[in-house]
Amino acid sequence: MNFLFEIGFLPVSLWDVLDVAIVGYLIYRVYLLLRGSIAFNIFIGIVVIYLLWWLVGMLKMDMLSMILSQFVNVGFIIIIIIFQQEVRRFLLMLGNTTLGRRSEVMLRWFTRNLDKKIVNEAANFEIKEALLRMSKEKTGALLVFSNNFELEGIGQSGVQLEAKISKSLLLSIFQKESPLHDGAVVISKGKIQAASCILPVSESADLPSRIGLRHRAALGISERSNAAAFIVSEETGNISFAANGKIEFKLKEKRLSELLLAQQM
Repeated sequence: MNFLFEIGFLPVSLWDVLDVAIVGYLIYRVYLLLRGSIAFNIFIGIVVIYLLWWLVGMLKMDMLSMILSQFVNVGFIIIIIIFQQEVRRFLLMLGNTTLGRRSEVMLRWFTRNLDKKIVNEAANFEIKEALLRMSKEKTGALLVFSNNFELEGIGQSGVQLEAKISKSLLLSIFQKESPLHDGAVVISKGKIQAASCILPVSESADLPSRIGLRHRAALGISERSNAAAFIVSEETGNISFAANGKIEFKLKEKRLSELLLAQQM
């Protein structure tokens, strides 16, 4: 595809503009490389000779043009010989600039994703260990995962913590003597944002009569938002999972790990 526009009476394509821009950039880099050295004066002399050769060719000065053309024909080789060190430095500069920026971007991206992965894996381990411990001891618990901490004001209904995710903190929150054990813990943005939060209760008629308030609250928040919730039954110790208005009961450790891995924290 060739894009054309006019400057005066001359049609100019996009590639012409790009050509001039690239040449201008290369000349600028050469200038930065040679300025302040004797090589810069030699370079100016070579440029002058090329300009003279072009000018005498335009003026049809055949004898002078023939003499200068002998020099121009081998001019590139002469430039390589004279500016051997400078050409080497120029190529190294281009390579280092391109590869350096590319590697810097890739390293930053890799480090950020690696750090996030490590943090998520550590948080998943802490949460899983806490849930399994509470399941074994039949300690009732309700953990809500959401990208949106506010959750239509639900995050503000409890006690604000904004704490690092840890097994010991979760166990402390849900132990029966804790004033925060009633309600839900909200986990968002890689932290325990709040505890003792009040959730909307599901009004679904399809739920078994045996399930308690925690399960209904977990299902209720999953019906009203994209949040997901893990529940530990105080009566049986079973771990359940609610998401997208559905609930999965009696999670085994392997399934628990899979569901935790799928949560974005």
